[in-house]
Amino acid sequence: MSNESKANSAFMKPVQPDEALAKIVGSSPLPRTEVTKKVWEYIKKHKLQDKKQIKADAALEVVFNGKKEVDMFELTRLVNTHIVKQ
Repeated sequence: MSNESKANSAFMKPVQPDEALAKIVGSSPLPRTEVTKKVWEYIKKHKLQDKKQIKADAALEVVFNGKKEVDMFELTRLVNTHIVKQ
């Protein structure tokens, strides 16, 4: 198996959202790509994006560790802190 396919299979391995993230993406294990997709669907559905800033509603504020607003780059880092290590 090449390094690239190992990286892709690790990236596609389902991860478990914690309780806070589950309120946004659901409680079932999902590949990281799906977690990211569902977070963005939630942001767009609730009109929480303002250019490069993401505004927090009650559910996202928990995922954002209490912050009212984060930039798009910080979003991924914060979401990753809400994935349960298995």
